[in-house]
Amino acid sequence: MKMNKHYNELKASYLFVDIAHKVAAYQEAHPEKEIIRLGIGDVTQPLAKCVVDAMHDAVTEMGTKEGFHGYGPEQGYPFLKQAIQGYYAGRGTKLDEDEIFISDGAKSDLANVLGLFDVDNTVLVPDPVYPTYVDDNVTDGRKIIYGRTSQENGFLGMPDDSVKADIIYICSPNNPTGAAYTRTQLKAWVEYARKNNAIILYDAAYECFISDGELARSIFEIDGARECAIEICSFSKIAGFTGTRCGYTVVPKDLERDGMNINKLWLRRQTTKFNGVPYVVQRGAAAVFTESGMAEIQHNLDYYRKNAKVIADALDECDVWYCGGKNSPYIWLRCPGSMKSWEFFDWLLENCGVVGTPGVGFGECGEGYFRLTAFGDAEKTKVAAERIKTAIKAL
Repeated sequence: MKMNKHYNELKASYLFVDIAHKVAAYQEAHPEKEIIRLGIGDVTQPLAKCVVDAMHDAVTEMGTKEGFHGYGPEQGYPFLKQAIQGYYAGRGTKLDEDEIFISDGAKSDLANVLGLFDVDNTVLVPDPVYPTYVDDNVTDGRKIIYGRTSQENGFLGMPDDSVKADIIYICSPNNPTGAAYTRTQLKAWVEYARKNNAIILYDAAYECFISDGELARSIFEIDGARECAIEICSFSKIAGFTGTRCGYTVVPKDLERDGMNINKLWLRRQTTKFNGVPYVVQRGAAAVFTESGMAEIQHNLDYYRKNAKVIADALDECDVWYCGGKNSPYIWLRCPGSMKSWEFFDWLLENCGVVGTPGVGFGECGEGYFRLTAFGDAEKTKVAAERIKTAIKAL
């Protein structure tokens, strides 16, 4: 028996496991203190009523002989794919129904899509970066190069013609930094990908937070992207499906490499290795795109936007540099007092009872920075912001 030794190249534990251990130890030592968590990017608002109603109706339907659904189409039911089509069309982006593939979430597809590409490809990931991008490729044995970002470039890396990459990860709005690309900036990436025969894996999980008209919500708003990009999206943030699990991936029929059509390859992969998302879940997801669904969803998104503003306003009062907070649920801040990321984590926990995420956990370029999320409870977020403001001013 031979094992995949590339797993030995992974870090010993996941970033959020390290955080959980630190917080647990602190709580045990200080049981009287209230901890406010603004770390992990999990939503806290309940599912919209229209989503719950649609799922209830679907469960009832499944309990009848006429309405029972067994195995569904691996690529998703037409009613959900057509709803997603309409969502894109409403923003001026045309997709064919058979370019949309329903999944159990963006994280799964970000890993699974790599199976279409040989391990002898070079992968470009931004630094800081969502750790999964790196780990998915480390375990496959691909060469990874890092696109360094910084406060000077707003944590938005741009193409470098001296670097040759075959697979390019772009997350916009970005996790962890909250920074988002303009259409002009994305056009440069599309041109780079086409010039180098590369493929962009575009993670659009947070597109629903974009309110600035200058920012793209889909890579397919850019001319030429259909020949060089795959878009992966999720219902986790737009509709609170983190525990319900549903997402989708858009693979244009124009996308071909090495004489192979990638849309057809992905269809073949899904029909072989995936049994589809449950009918009940897909009915709930489709309800998101109804008129009442979008209204309810916006209410929840506004809840998180207000939380982001509360945190951002507190940092503004303290003259702390940050990006994100607008068009994103994440606030990426420079650690005050020239603290290192984990040093600030400990300081924030000890002085404010607030948990965030050390920037260095997302890559070397994240050292000295820190991520806070707007996904918490509104009242607790206000308390946390006041604590942070008071503590930083006292430094």
